[in-house]
Amino acid sequence: MNALLALLSLAGIWTALQLPVGVASAGQPWRWAFFALLLALVVLAVATLRRLAALPPKGWQVRFATPLLFGLWVLLFWELLTRGFDVPKVLLPAPSVVWASLLQGAPTLQTDFVQTVLHSVLIGLALGSGLGFVVGVLIDRSPFLQRGLLPVAALASTVPLVGVAPIMVMWFGFDWHSKAAVVVVMTFFPMLVNTLAGLAASGHMERDLMRSYGAGYWRTLWSLRIPVALPFIFNALKINSTLALIGAIVAEFFGSPVSGLGFRISTEAARLNMGLVWAAIVVAAVAGSLLYAALEWVERRSTFWHPSIRMG
Repeated sequence: MNALLALLSLAGIWTALQLPVGVASAGQPWRWAFFALLLALVVLAVATLRRLAALPPKGWQVRFATPLLFGLWVLLFWELLTRGFDVPKVLLPAPSVVWASLLQGAPTLQTDFVQTVLHSVLIGLALGSGLGFVVGVLIDRSPFLQRGLLPVAALASTVPLVGVAPIMVMWFGFDWHSKAAVVVVMTFFPMLVNTLAGLAASGHMERDLMRSYGAGYWRTLWSLRIPVALPFIFNALKINSTLALIGAIVAEFFGSPVSGLGFRISTEAARLNMGLVWAAIVVAAVAGSLLYAALEWVERRSTFWHPSIRMG
């Protein structure tokens, strides 16, 4: 049954890709054939996804196979609909056009990736998250800071990105330093809040046990409270991984050298070169997904004892 579904899917995909551009707007026979093929592919997509999702989730291959197949079907329907209805490239380029632009502009996008992700995002994420963690520990240690600094940090987190980015560009210049500063501002507060929540998650019985062993504050912090807070810290890191990428790209709209994913998106959109715009978006999406997956992998290795990890 699975082999039959695979053969039918491949035959339907091959047939769909052979259709001429604008077939949905052609004469009556071609139009009905296009919609009939589209309906058949929808049925095949649902059937294959249901069969694959019903398999037991043993091994990372099976676990990632369903979202991968779903993404491939989405790309196929995207390609089929844009070609069938002859959608202008300015409105929505087909995946084949985006792929061609990605290959053609690979050297430029590689430079943009280094500028935005390796410099602005990673450095800003490390600084902002690290600063949020340290300040969270200090606030937990000092009730004075908890009453005075926490409201100020909450107020700073509400400042809109479009207001922070131009200020950081004026302070730190047009290079990646100003974008990293924006990322620091965006990632500081989520880490601070999650660190405080994680440090408060350890129970009184565990703390009393540490005190009965003669452990001081810092020993209790290192041996008990930080391990208990790790799930909260990793949640903040995963949230910050997406915020950092968004912040760096948007900050590049307000001033950037001649490289960067945000710079590429803004300049190529002005030139109506939407293929390269979507290619830059793909690079940013893949980079963000890989960063999130890497953090989740480290989390599963670091918090293997947590019930959510053991049950997953």
